[in-house]
Amino acid sequence: MIRSMTAFAREDAQAEWGTLTCEIRTVNHRYLEPSFRLPDTLRELENSFRDIVRDKLGRGKVDITMRLQSRDSDMRPFEINDELVHTVNDAANRINRILDNPAHISALDIMNWPGVMSVPEKDYGPAKEAASELFRRTLDELVAVREGEGKRLSPLFDERLATMEEQVSQVRDLMPELLRVQEESLRERFKKAEVELNPDRIAQEMIILAQKSDVAEELDRLDAHIREVRETLNADKPIGRRLDFLMQELNREANTLSSKSIDARVSRAAVDLKVLIEQIREQVQNVE
Repeated sequence: MIRSMTAFAREDAQAEWGTLTCEIRTVNHRYLEPSFRLPDTLRELENSFRDIVRDKLGRGKVDITMRLQSRDSDMRPFEINDELVHTVNDAANRINRILDNPAHISALDIMNWPGVMSVPEKDYGPAKEAASELFRRTLDELVAVREGEGKRLSPLFDERLATMEEQVSQVRDLMPELLRVQEESLRERFKKAEVELNPDRIAQEMIILAQKSDVAEELDRLDAHIREVRETLNADKPIGRRLDFLMQELNREANTLSSKSIDARVSRAAVDLKVLIEQIREQVQNVE
C-alpha cells in the first residue's frame, strides 16, 4: 500500500476541565523521527505516545503538538495554612519584644513565608485520559490522509510503469531487425573494401557484433525490476526505501542499454526509460 509521508491532522476535545488540541504534521525523512511538544501536565504521556507512533508509522519526521486550555472556573483560590500563620505571627511578636527597634511585620511578609500560601493540586487524570484518546484519533486521521495521498500517487506509478514496459517490449522486438541490418551493413563494407566474403569471417564478425550489442539480459532485468516494483507497491508495509533501491537498479539497466545501443531508436528508448524512472523516483522520495 502506498502511503505519502507528507500529511497534517488536527483534532480537538472539550470537557469540564477545558479544551485539548492535538496537531500532527509529517514530512519525508529517511527514518521515523517523532518530536513532541506537550504541556507539562501531560509530559508523562510522551513515552506511550512514542510507542503508538512506532506502531502506526514506518517513516517520516513527525511533529506532534498538544495544547491544554483550562477553563476559567478552574482558577481556584489559594489555600492558607492558618496554623502556620499563627506560628509565624507569634514568633515575629516574640522577636519584636526582644528587639530595641522592632520592625513592623505585614500580612504580605507572612504570605511570602514558605508553606503559608498554596494552590490546591488539580486532578488532571480525566484530561490525561482524554489526551490519550485524542492522540490516537488524530494519528488515525493522519494515517488516513497519508493513505489518501498514496492512492492519488498510484495511477501515476501505474502509468509510468506501463509505458516502461512498452519501451522494453519495443526494443526487444527491434533487436532481430537491427542485427539483420547490421549484418547487411557489414557485408556491404566488406564488398566496398573488395574483401573476399569469407562466410566464416562474416559469421565471426557477426558474433562479435551481437555480443557487443546484446541487450537481452538488460531487457530481462528491466522487466523483472518493473514486476518487482508492482509487487512492492501492493505490499502492506513501508515500501519507500525498497522502491528507491529499485529505481537505482532500473536506472543502471537503462544506462547499460544506452551504452550498448546500435540504433537511434534504442538510444531514444533508453533516454525515455531514464526520464520515466526519474519521474517515479521523485515521487518515491515522499513514499513511506
